[in-house]
Parts: sequence; structure tokens; C-alpha cells
Amino acid sequence: MVTIITGTTKKPIASESLKSFFQVHTELEGYLYIGYPIIGTVDGAYPIDGLWISPNKGLVVFNLIEGKDVENYQDEQDDCANKIEAKLKGYRQLMQKRTLCVVPNVVTYAPALRKNDTEDEFYPLCINDKELEEYIDTLTWENDSYYEKLVSVLQAISSIRKGKKRRETTNPESRGAKLRNLEDSIANLDNQQSRAVIETVDGVQRIRGLAGSGKTIVLALKAAYLHAQHPDWKIAVTFNTRSLKGQLRQLINTFYIEQTSEEPDWENINIIHAWGAPGGGERNGMYYMFCGINNVEYYDFMAARNKFGSSDPFGEACNKALSDAQKFLPQYDAILVDEAQDFSPSFLRLCYEMLQPPKRLVYAYDELQNLRSQSLPSPEEIFGLAEDGTPKVRFKPFEEGQPQQDIILEKCYRNSRPALVTAHALGFGIYRNPPAPKESGIVQMFDQSSLWHDIGYEVADGALEDGERVVLRRTKQSSPAFLENHSDIDDLIVFKSFKTQEEQDAWVAMEIKKNINEDELRPDDIIVINPDPLTTKRVVAPIRSLLFQQGIQSHTAGVDTAPDVFFSENNDSVAFTGIYRAKGNEAAMVYIVNAQSCFDSYFDLAKLRNQLFTAITRSKAWVRVLGVGPQMDGLIAEYQQVKQHNFTLDFIYPTKPKRDHMNIVNRDMSDAEKVKIKKSKGNIASLIEELESGSVFLEDLGEDKVERLLALLKGKEE
Repeated sequence: MVTIITGTTKKPIASESLKSFFQVHTELEGYLYIGYPIIGTVDGAYPIDGLWISPNKGLVVFNLIEGKDVENYQDEQDDCANKIEAKLKGYRQLMQKRTLCVVPNVVTYAPALRKNDTEDEFYPLCINDKELEEYIDTLTWENDSYYEKLVSVLQAISSIRKGKKRRETTNPESRGAKLRNLEDSIANLDNQQSRAVIETVDGVQRIRGLAGSGKTIVLALKAAYLHAQHPDWKIAVTFNTRSLKGQLRQLINTFYIEQTSEEPDWENINIIHAWGAPGGGERNGMYYMFCGINNVEYYDFMAARNKFGSSDPFGEACNKALSDAQKFLPQYDAILVDEAQDFSPSFLRLCYEMLQPPKRLVYAYDELQNLRSQSLPSPEEIFGLAEDGTPKVRFKPFEEGQPQQDIILEKCYRNSRPALVTAHALGFGIYRNPPAPKESGIVQMFDQSSLWHDIGYEVADGALEDGERVVLRRTKQSSPAFLENHSDIDDLIVFKSFKTQEEQDAWVAMEIKKNINEDELRPDDIIVINPDPLTTKRVVAPIRSLLFQQGIQSHTAGVDTAPDVFFSENNDSVAFTGIYRAKGNEAAMVYIVNAQSCFDSYFDLAKLRNQLFTAITRSKAWVRVLGVGPQMDGLIAEYQQVKQHNFTLDFIYPTKPKRDHMNIVNRDMSDAEKVKIKKSKGNIASLIEELESGSVFLEDLGEDKVERLLALLKGKEE
């Protein structure tokens, strides 16, 4: 059976006919690509209409004709053959000295023609399934040993994951040498990621995956691919973390040049922040643009917080803009949203309304990286109902040969298995000591247990059902072994507690000096993360001062740099950051300082645990989780449990009532809500003491109030 990957194409009818042929002929094998690859030429981008890789027929390139005009089809075939040969000759693994071992067969397929008057055996033309079947029967391939190499070359799409520059190392056992080998191993995209880049839906498409599964890369490459295929389209790529802007631009630029041999037209592809502000240019944003175009009131952060409160000012501002707009004025042909988990559904609806039909919206998100402790609802809930009462957006079940609307990237290429399981264990509180007997220490949990399978876990023991014990482990496919085999477990992950912050800071500075001077790491291989974004500038200053004394440059991202810059331009400076700017970025060596702040809290515990999860998952090789005092000792005790369980998650799956209770107790709250709850708890504690001491009697409270209180407590018990 042939696996069909459907990209975007300007020849939809002929493409559908070609796909139908391969869907019927299940005896054939290999991969069929529609609208891929795109080949860079001196005249710009040259998209291939269709390409089939077969283990026994070789490489077949299809020149598709939509109508009945077959004039000059021979010239088209020549162009096609020459360009695909030139591309393949760039891969040494497909060559034998100067000879290409994979010779492309080019055929023209024109299903709209009713009569075939051509008899040129050198330039085959097929007008129906019978002729195409007869043509394929004539094909043979002597060099079938090159099949896997050919598949690998064409699926790789881009070597965009390679480091910014080649690493120079002298010690083959140094961290720098290990990192170079790691970067070489993950340089190319896998089949799943390649499909996510190419497959294009006329409508809404969702891409889900763990941190490190390549969502940002896939989204950027998808934007570049769409721009190459449709240079006249207006395309927007939007995001939450400002430091992502430079990374997205670099990814799009690199891939576009790699595929087309020319620069993108930045007039037609906008990398634009979600919020935005007056001033134009780099300050523009999707929400600000929507307000201006639709003539509705714009709120900056302070105005939105004052108007709507601090729990979700941006989401409420988007909601108001949508409700105030009289008529939506579309601006784009395609919009791609990164970090969608950080946005309210109202922002996705706003993007949806800024699109021309057929509403090509692609949004990528990670349920576990959500720092707002909310998961995105289903597309039916997000985008609402049409006038006839049916959902505006509904994902269809997967059909072979059709582009997927809901794509899950299961493999994690950033974090090793031990680091990822540790991050999940701490993020969910799997091995956290319960706050009271007979209670669970778990802080938060998926409502849909099937999500554990979606993100690359399998059941090693027990049952993945409410109220049942389950042991979950990473699958070998989702966590490749090479990500952890380069170093011992106790070097991959280090948890360390200090008596004072000064001791912690001195240790971090000493280790960073060693990383650069002995381990052959570059300064831009290192990130220092302080989980609390409000204290970051102040608390990292002593470490930066110690590094400065050692002649090591450092910067605080977004403070010493432009808001859109995370790493320094010359890669010669160590990045310090709070958790929000860390999102979307990665480094080989990650130091998490003051991690004790994520151990426990009177409020917002799920949010704090999510911050710790996000910080750990910034590491693509080694991570150091550091802190001070007994709360750090508590985190270390949890990590020791993860180790003792051989990096599996062993717990009783919380029932729905318990999950609901967790969501209430550990929810994210505004400052006003915290003050109100503290006051209420203080009042009720005083009342209980007064009732117990006899200074106040139940009768003093009034029968009505006592009955209401009893009814509330009884309802909770039920």
C-alpha cells in the first residue's frame, strides 16, 4: 500500500485523480507526495506536482495537467527530470562516483483528456488509470538497495536542526563533542514531522506534541512551504513569547532559501506578535491589527487588566473586540499560531475571523507546557456554531490519502527519557507527599487519560482508568535511546540543595566556567532559568557578577537585549531568563536556580509545578535543578522516587471528583482572589475557635445561615 502525503497544489483535480489511482491499487508500495518537493532554481521556486518513491519501481515524477492543453509537455518533462536530478546529486549517499544511482522516471498525467494521440515512448503521457497502470507495469529498478536512502533524503525536508555553526572540539569525550554528535543525529526531520510540514488542509489544522517534539520548527517550515507554493498569499505566523520572533524568522528564512534558492518576500509573510501595540513595524500584533481594521477599541496590557481583571486580560480583550466588531474584514490567506496553549480560545477565534475562506488556520500547542493551567477546548467549542447550528470547525476522522486535520508529534527530540519523565513526575506531583492522610499528593491530571498515549507513554502495569493503579513508561519510539546514552543518568540530571543562595550562586558560576573552559561548550549552549519572572533580574545579578569577574559575558533575555532577542547575536554570552521568556527556547546545559519556589504554595501550585516542568524541558542534554532549604530537599525527595521507580510514573489515577477538587484547590488565582480567600479563611478559623470556646453559639448565627452552611457542606460530601 502506498502512503500518501498531500501538500498544497495548484492542480487539485489532477492531484485527486492521481491519489485515487494509488488508493485503488493497494498492491503498490512506497510513498506518494503531492505538491512536494520544491526545488530551488535560478528562476526561483519550482514545485514538483507529484512524486512516488517505490521499493521496486524506483522514483517516478508526475507532471500533472489540469485541463486538456498538453502542448510542450515534453519540455515540462525535461525540466522536471533535470531539476530533480540536480537536487538528488547533492546527496552523496545516492551517488556512485559521478553517477546518480536513482534515475527519475518522468510521466505526464492528464486525466481531463479523453483521447491520447501521442506515441512518444521517451515522453510518456497517460490520460486514465488504465494507461497509468500499463506505464507502471513497464518500470523496473535495478538499484533497489538505494530505496531506504532515497526515502530518507526526501523525507528529511531540511537539515534545519543542525547547529548554527560547526563545533570545533579537541576532546572526543567532552560535552561539546557529545553535543555535536547529538545535533548530527537529530539534524533531519522524521517522517511524522515531514508530513506535518507538507500536509495542507483547506480549513483548520491542529498540531499537538510534547515540548521538544519539533512543533515550532514544523510550524515555521510549514509557513515557508506555503509561501513557496503560493507566493501571492498573505501569511501570518503569530506567537506569545516575544523571544521566539527571531527564531521563527531565522527558521523560515533558512528553509525558504534551502528550498527555493531565494529570500522570502517578507511583505507577504508576517511574523507578528499576538498582542501588539501602536507604533507600527515590529510593534504590530494580531489583536492590535484586528482592532484597527474593524474599528473597535484597543486595550494595552494595563488597560485590559484594569478593565477585565488579572486572570486573563488578553483573552477578555479579544472577546470584547470580537463582540464589538460589526463585520469581520479578512486580511490573510493563512495564519499559523505557535504556543496556542498560552492563549484563550477567543484569540484563536480572532485569528479565524481574520482569514479569507476557506479559513486556513494552523495552531500548534502542548497541553503540558501550559503556564495558565488551562487546556484548550475542542475545536467545536473554540470556534462555535454556524448560523445553521452546526459547528464551524469539526475534525473529520483520518482518511487514507487525505491530509490530517489533527496531527500528533509523538517523538521528543529534545529531552532524554529520564529528563522528560522527571519533568512530568514533578509537574503533576506524582510522587509528592500527600498534604493529609488518605489524600493524593497529585497536583493536576489529564481529564482524558488517553492523552498519556498521545504524548508517548504506554501502560507497563495496571490500568489507565479512574481510581486504578497504573504504571506508565515512555515508549522506545517516542524517546529515542541516543538522547540519553551519551552520558550517565547522574550527569544527565542533577538535583542539588544548598544552605544559602550565595552557595548556590557560587556553585553555578563555577560550573559555567568549567562548561566553557573545559567541557568545550559555547556560552550560547547554556541557559540559567529562574522560575519566578518577577524576581529574575534581581536574583540572577550575583551569578552574573561572578561570571563577569571570570571574564564570561552574560545577559538577561529581554532586559539587556531587545524584547525579541533571546540568545546574543554573536553566541558569546550566557542567557539568563525567567520562565516565560524561556519557553520555546532550548540549550544543551540548563541551570534552574531557586527551584524551591516550585515545591509548594498556598496558592497557584499547579502553575508553579508547570513552571518547573517547562524549565526542565528546555534542556536537550543536561539539566541542573538547584535550590535552597527544606523545600528544595522536598523536590529532591520526589526526584529520588522517580529514580527508584526507574523513571516510570506509578500512581492511582484520580477519579473525576478528585480531579475537580485538584483544579479548584490548585487553580491559578488573581491577587484580588488570593486576598479575598485569605481573609475568608481567617474569618472562618476565628468563627470555629469562638464556637469551640463557647464565646459564640450556633444560635447567634441565625438558623437560616446555619442551614445554608450545612447544605453547602453536605453537597461537598456527596
